[in-house]
Amino acid sequence: MRVGRIPYVNCYPVYGALDRGVVPLAAELVDGVPTALNRMMAEGALDVSVVSAVEYARAWERYLLLPDLAISCDGPVRSVMLFSTRAAPELGAAKVLVSRSSMTAVHLLELLFEHVWKAKPEFVRGDAEASDLRRSGADDCAARLVIGDAALMLTAGAIPAPYAFVYDLGAQWKEWTGLPFVFAVWVAQRTANTREALAVHAALIESRDWGLAHLDLLAAQAHERTGVPLAACLEYLSGLDYGLSYPHLGGLTEFYRRLTLAGKVTPARIAFLPAA
Repeated sequence: MRVGRIPYVNCYPVYGALDRGVVPLAAELVDGVPTALNRMMAEGALDVSVVSAVEYARAWERYLLLPDLAISCDGPVRSVMLFSTRAAPELGAAKVLVSRSSMTAVHLLELLFEHVWKAKPEFVRGDAEASDLRRSGADDCAARLVIGDAALMLTAGAIPAPYAFVYDLGAQWKEWTGLPFVFAVWVAQRTANTREALAVHAALIESRDWGLAHLDLLAAQAHERTGVPLAACLEYLSGLDYGLSYPHLGGLTEFYRRLTLAGKVTPARIAFLPAA
């Protein structure tokens, strides 16, 4: 089995015990940013992977969700952020740089601009690398969507950047809908061996549970890697949810409903990996 892993801090609680050998995994771990893992799953190069929530909606016919496993927030997420030189409602016709590495974040941003901020900016595909984040006025984009560790570093002040307005997309979704937001889910190919996929799922759940019991250790690892203050790393990891409860499914299906109405995806069905 080949299992996809996003090498961002937000995945530490799920993979930390696997990386340390605390929980055995009879599979090969393959690292990639969200869009890379989405592509590898679509091509059949991975058997099980974390993927963006939009990737499941886009190709639900070929995937099964792994139960009780996701990356979610019920309010601020702190690592999916819009940094802007002016208020979001004033960004009409302005250029907004959006990350190429997360379909879900981009679609969420599009919905917020249409329904909450009532503005129609020009979205420009690109990436906000850590080395580039200090340059507020170095290009002609008035705002930029930053995700993952780079967003966490900016939010916590590990990288200084002169942006006057900062929007946490998880918090904006919660304020708009009153629901949690699911950024990523774990899926298996429908063609994957069910017994082997269930074994991977069990290992991921056991590793997740170990990670949630050792957030202080994982926060120290995140601090060492990113330079973000230890307290901020612990606050970040503690603020995320790695399950997939009924409230989270409610937020996920509401996101899918709005994407369907916007013509971004076709109607999706939620289907889970069955027990053996």
